[in-house]
Amino acid sequence: QVQLVESGGGLVQPGGSLRLSCAASGSISSIYAMGWYRQAPGKQRGLVATVTNGGITNYADPVKGRFTISRDNAKNTVYLQMNSLKAEDTAVYYCKAFSRLRPFPDGYWGQGTQVTVSS
Repeated sequence: QVQLVESGGGLVQPGGSLRLSCAASGSISSIYAMGWYRQAPGKQRGLVATVTNGGITNYADPVKGRFTISRDNAKNTVYLQMNSLKAEDTAVYYCKAFSRLRPFPDGYWGQGTQVTVSS
């Protein structure tokens, strides 16, 4: 069992920056990768970025060069640094943990945090 809690969302102007945090608890050792996904109103949840335990990262095309996913294993926390934010980035952002306890691509999800980019 893995529990995830996101934080750091809020309202930001276009071109601004925001950093999201996701703290994991429970069976931390079962996690082999973590990621961020987002869901805008009326749209399906989609990939933002992932990072494996080995440090391999993957980004969706719309955020490449603007977002950076990172992790702090000592704090059991994954971050998403979002720069040069656009209105199109407005969505609920969810943290996901890929765990040996659940078959791929299933995993554990956080409750989500709202990011609104607007002037």
